[in-house]
Amino acid sequence: MTADPTADPAAVRRSALDALTAARSRTSALTDCVEDSELIAQHSPLMSPLVWDLAHISNQEEQWLLRAVAGREAMRPEIDSVYDAFEHPRATRPSLPLLQPAEARRYASDVRGRVIDVLESAPLHGRPLVDAGFAFGMIAQHEQQHDETMLITHQLRNGPTALTAPAPQHTDSTALPDEVLVPGGPFTMGTSDEPWALDNERPAHQRLVPAFRIDTAPVTNGAFLRFIEDGGYRDERWWQEKGWDLVRGHELTAPLFWRREGGQWLRRRFGAVEPVALDEPVLHVSWYEADAYARWAGRRLPSEEEWEKAARHDPATGRSYRYPWGDQDPTPERANLGQRHLGPAPAGSYPEGESPLGVRQLIGDVWEWTSSDFLPYPGFAAFPYREYSEVFFGPDHKVLRGGAFSVGEVACRATFRNWDLPVRRQIFSGFRTARDA
Repeated sequence: MTADPTADPAAVRRSALDALTAARSRTSALTDCVEDSELIAQHSPLMSPLVWDLAHISNQEEQWLLRAVAGREAMRPEIDSVYDAFEHPRATRPSLPLLQPAEARRYASDVRGRVIDVLESAPLHGRPLVDAGFAFGMIAQHEQQHDETMLITHQLRNGPTALTAPAPQHTDSTALPDEVLVPGGPFTMGTSDEPWALDNERPAHQRLVPAFRIDTAPVTNGAFLRFIEDGGYRDERWWQEKGWDLVRGHELTAPLFWRREGGQWLRRRFGAVEPVALDEPVLHVSWYEADAYARWAGRRLPSEEEWEKAARHDPATGRSYRYPWGDQDPTPERANLGQRHLGPAPAGSYPEGESPLGVRQLIGDVWEWTSSDFLPYPGFAAFPYREYSEVFFGPDHKVLRGGAFSVGEVACRATFRNWDLPVRRQIFSGFRTARDA
């Protein structure tokens, strides 16, 4: 739940405590389900050892909530550089003097206990860092983002699954239209009043977007399979130059974790091998793969502003909502979030979460690649540190929107912006397509 800036301090503190508690519960579930040897191991050079994430989460919590908010002395100043994500690339982190699992857990518990004391008494106004509990919300989002990172590590690790969750409920979507018309005109993009929104989501500003059509639901495995069977990975004309280099250099033939065996397409998901579910949104594709599919289909990826207009804008009122369904917080009936399930729901699910225009699954299930580079909004101001967003701005990173099943509710809203390198495939990324009206 996100704090309301008009709420009384007690309500803000409750929201912050709930968000921090939910994040820590998930962190514990992701790290308690495997042996210490699995926590220490590096399961892929693309990812940190799980134990690094565990201690990094608490080090950031200590730095921002105990030092910056409460003005307390550093608990473990000697480990600050070890857990500086900008100082050490992921591939090199196993060689660092990392806290071992038991010590990392003690550190996490000690920090959290002190943070709860601070939360009970800290002023929640008077400076931007604490207004409406921002710093506490920022740290809850940071932990949930690393929980998603650890879930990616679980997907990459070899061996039997250590995680379980029920399958999402199936929804009959056969009557849905393939695409939805989004009328042209202005809309409000970004936010200036969401209290825990991060700097790259700010400020709210007007965008004029011509009419376009967008897929009602994300592209499915079945649709992507038609691209594969039509020789999509063998036909250079669908690919950007760097994407074609990626295909040839890595001999790509399908999304990551897919393999063909005995005439059937299988996938590996968290240690289990299963047939590819044709009605689910495609997952683990790079931006280049998404772009190539869209070209093959005679369509294109939506721009970031098109995606947000489809997700937030209500033509009847002219308002931009917090979420596609309105301003209310997410619920299990509206969106697949928070690792409640270990995969996306079938395409077209969650009718209670659709936008005013009838677009579905804009929040949850899969991160959706857009055509846009990650750039600042007009009037952007870095806060509270440049390294959260500003250092990533430019053409090297593409924007993803919507959040996946792996995303915590506190770190997901219709203004939330994710970004990554266009070659990334291990992330929980999918897409939907668009076309000019």
